Amino acid sequence: MTALSENGIIHLPSPYSVPETFKRLESLVSGRGLSILARIDHSGDAAKVGLNMKPAQLLIFGNAKVGTPVMQASPTAALDLPLKVLVWEDADGKVWLSYNSPEYLKQRHNIPGDLLKNISGIRGIAEEAIR
Repeated sequence: MTALSENGIIHLPSPYSVPETFKRLESLVSGRGLSILARIDHSGDAAKVGLNMKPAQLLIFGNAKVGTPVMQASPTAALDLPLKVLVWEDADGKVWLSYNSPEYLKQRHNIPGDLLKNISGIRGIAEEAIR
């Protein structure tokens, strides 16, 4: 697995289709007791208004017990929390799973180091979803 990183975003290549990758991601999030707050099918919504877009689905999830202390310490973290993972297909048909790096969020919102663990679980979930 070769992860790419740009502007604080981690991109992991997925060997699965967008729907399959998204299904695996949802299963892992639910299995870890996290709340799924929203599922956004960007490409599906585009199709509803007559626009064509490569497959792209966003999962928003979290746990108030671990996210709230982060937002209490750094209120602007609410711009990026709850956590989000985008599963998308590029112009070449390759599927990617992308998310904000916890270290980037720490720097962006000045999150105290001891609270980084509260948002770092996203890495393991993302990596497992594409295995």
